[in-house]
Amino acid sequence: MRRLTLATRIALIIIVALTSIWIVLLTLYFLSHAPDDSGARPAPARLAALAHLVDATPPDARRLLLAAAGSALFAVKIESPMAYDVPARPAPLDPQLVELYRSALKGRSLSITSPPAPRGAWLFSRFLVNPRNALEFRIGLGSGETLVVDTHNPILMTPEGVPAGIGAGLFGTIVALVALMILQRETRPLSQLAEAVDRLDLSGEFVAIPEARRSAPEIKALARAFNRLQQRLAALLKARMAMLGGISHDVRTFATRLRLRLDLIPDAVERDRAIADIADMIRLLDDALLASRAGAGELAQELVELDEILGADVADRQAQGAPVSLSVAPEAAGAALLGDRLALRRIAGNLIDNGLKYGGRVEAALSVEGSSLMLTVDDDGPGIPPDRREMLLEPFIRLETSRNRRTGGAGLGLAVVRNLAEGMGGAVVITEAPLGGARIMVRLPLFRPA
Repeated sequence: MRRLTLATRIALIIIVALTSIWIVLLTLYFLSHAPDDSGARPAPARLAALAHLVDATPPDARRLLLAAAGSALFAVKIESPMAYDVPARPAPLDPQLVELYRSALKGRSLSITSPPAPRGAWLFSRFLVNPRNALEFRIGLGSGETLVVDTHNPILMTPEGVPAGIGAGLFGTIVALVALMILQRETRPLSQLAEAVDRLDLSGEFVAIPEARRSAPEIKALARAFNRLQQRLAALLKARMAMLGGISHDVRTFATRLRLRLDLIPDAVERDRAIADIADMIRLLDDALLASRAGAGELAQELVELDEILGADVADRQAQGAPVSLSVAPEAAGAALLGDRLALRRIAGNLIDNGLKYGGRVEAALSVEGSSLMLTVDDDGPGIPPDRREMLLEPFIRLETSRNRRTGGAGLGLAVVRNLAEGMGGAVVITEAPLGGARIMVRLPLFRPA
């Protein structure tokens, strides 16, 4: 599942919050309009029945009747004498509804009033003024008294009959949507920065992040700082490669001179040991330089058949009597990949050398898995503990910590393999081999013609 961006997360939070608010408002609205006759507009038949019962009830029993008929939303009382004056503020009800009340009361005097408007209500008269939230019905009784019924709704209502908060909620929703659009525009440079970091290639051409002219100053400063960082890293990498190249050239020159002088050593045993040490030194230097080239993205790219390279390497070792075998799956025979031929030879050589150094027998295999070529090298040595496998892929890390060259190399073999494989878009995994030792698997992308 794709990870949600910061703007998407904030947008979802705001949308969920607004949706919850709207659900609560609509729920209250429909609850307040439930057909229970307890709202601000009671049924005309209910008022007529109440007035008839009050007239038919003896004066000493009316108090109990009024207590039974009243509620928190429907207050009933009797005033005497009856007020026939027309109120200063009649309720803005539908004339047909008022006529229904008068018809149900059958000639009784009736007035319907609203409470006075709150102070400052004229500022938001369209959405917040609430004349329909509370109504007072004054009904004439046969005894000359007045039956007063005060009703109101549990929530504020506008003159249009909708909750007062609906207008504010609608306005807030529009403002939130506009804010989301602005937020998306403001966070777009951060997405571009993340993409630029993923595409960062110090060995290639410098790709600057476009300046966000309308973004916040902090985002502009971040983009400029990242562009400066790319330039500095590229300069440092070029300087490091130049230094390594110079060191390699000079050391090779000195090693060649020293190699020529070794022929003057009379003792054949000591001469052979010195020659082997110089060869190890040159190989170590080549490994370091090749790994640096891989990290800098300077490996050559050509179509290479990996089974050919493996076959030649294994054949040379078998000719020397090394217990090495190779099996190539039919689909891997002749399969090509885009990579550096020297780097692929070094990968195969390092893996087979490690297997022979720590085990007595090595079995190499080449297969195709999906869109990748899989090189597997097994040995029958002591194996690698699971908690040390990832660590051994780092430079100068060995299972044997004495640093004695006779008990192992410099600790660069697997590190070079990983750097070279990753430099060609591959990966390295260490597991347990069926032979009992270690299994090194190198996955490399298979070349597919477009």
